[in-house]
Amino acid sequence: MKERPILFSAPMVRAILDGTKTQTRRVVKPQPVLRRDLSVSDNELAWQLSPGSFIICPNTRAPEDFEKRSPYGQPGGRLWVRETFCPIYPQDPTYNGGEPIEYDYAATYKHGDRLGDSLGIKKVWKPSIHMPRAACRIVLEVTGVRVERLQDISEADAIAEGIERSGECNWCDYLDYGYNDFTNARYSYRTLWESINGAGSWNANPWVWVIEFKRVDAGAMKQAA
Repeated sequence: MKERPILFSAPMVRAILDGTKTQTRRVVKPQPVLRRDLSVSDNELAWQLSPGSFIICPNTRAPEDFEKRSPYGQPGGRLWVRETFCPIYPQDPTYNGGEPIEYDYAATYKHGDRLGDSLGIKKVWKPSIHMPRAACRIVLEVTGVRVERLQDISEADAIAEGIERSGECNWCDYLDYGYNDFTNARYSYRTLWESINGAGSWNANPWVWVIEFKRVDAGAMKQAA
């Protein structure tokens, strides 16, 4: 079974581990063409996502198959999570092809206390993009794939994105963490999106892949491989 890597920030890794995150949204690339005077080449066709909004596809694939072109796979597929990590012991050439024996993960430290371990050894944290498959501790199974506008997210879906509670009734503001909160989960998700994708990214309202998933046993997956 094919596995694909997917990157998550530390707060979202914690939400996956807590069982509160079962969806993720990623920008469709390239974005649909938003014009009526649409022109395509001989080997392309246009699929209308909504009035006046089109996506360009090769004409070897039917427009209704667009969602099957998801770079994150289809239901039943696997995603292995890349996160900020650190090898905490030197490489041992006799173990697992020379991979480090153990790893640590930034998501473990909610308040940023990552300077050393119990032995006082300074850790060198590596970006998630560089995580090897051997360091992965989280594997996800895709349960659903669809395409929609970012701002079409519902209150329930915003909660399924793993946003964090602030007190008993409110939701966190990821742009003003600890100093503000919301009663509306969509507002909280908006700040999460902009904290990752930059100012103005919510107002751009891009088409996004909506990937629904459940967590599976990473250890069992490695043994099966």
